[in-house]
Amino acid sequence: MPPALDGTSALPHLGVIRAQGDEARKFLQGQLTNDFGLLGPSDARLAAFCSAKGRMLATFVGFEREPGDVLLVTPRDTLAATLKRLSMFVLRAKVKLTDASDQFALHGLAGSAADAATSGLPAWGKRREGDADLVRLYPAEGQARALRVAPVGDALTETLALSTWLWGEVRSGIAQVTTPIVDAFVPQMLNYESVGGVNFKKGCYPGQEVVARSQFRGTLKRRAFIVHADAELQAGQEVFDAVDPSQPCGLVAEAAPAPGGGFDAIVSLQLAAADHGTLRAGAADGASLQLLPLPYPLLADV
Repeated sequence: MPPALDGTSALPHLGVIRAQGDEARKFLQGQLTNDFGLLGPSDARLAAFCSAKGRMLATFVGFEREPGDVLLVTPRDTLAATLKRLSMFVLRAKVKLTDASDQFALHGLAGSAADAATSGLPAWGKRREGDADLVRLYPAEGQARALRVAPVGDALTETLALSTWLWGEVRSGIAQVTTPIVDAFVPQMLNYESVGGVNFKKGCYPGQEVVARSQFRGTLKRRAFIVHADAELQAGQEVFDAVDPSQPCGLVAEAAPAPGGGFDAIVSLQLAAADHGTLRAGAADGASLQLLPLPYPLLADV
């Protein structure tokens, strides 16, 4: 029987960028896809940092720990490059950006552990418990999930394997940008506008015009889907449509071993290829991909 998505897991693959200063929120407001200007003490934000062409360079779960002290939780493998690029835009802003990964312990809570810690909170809602900040995430497999960020030394007992947590991340349908897919997608290609990762009413940020045009001019031709394969899948792997195998029709954004065998993945696909349902991983004759239901609705209109 597959292990239950319930318990607590350390998250060593994630790190923290810290933005400190009187203009921390204002600075992030001008750089990221979500609204940090209106970030309240009970809020967290899913957000992306984009290139001028609207392509996602990094993704975050961000919140304000204290006034003027914003934490951005992000994959470690893109953290250094992201911090360097963000720092280029600081100029005279009253904000200091640092890698604070060694200052915080990050844990994922699932099932009853997440419910106990974040009961009553909506997705991207936040509460403080002692010195720890708890953020309610989107569920997976019908199970509640949460992110816990606390000072180093305030660690929890691990009761959930990291591999099972990562599988839950995939089954939540919300991919994070890691090195193999940097600069590959506009946010809507990973459904970020449908899961609270893009605010279309806020001011400008890098790539904002491209992101808005994709949304409102009907130019979006790719979406994120969840798939299963009996073979190994990995981020950055191309996907082919057996009906038209001449060129790839998609890309694997995030993948993890499925507890019942095989691999599950989030893939960004051309909509026409998704309709065909004849998908292959890695090559036109590669492993067959089975489309699975998304756990959330896509927003047809914002």
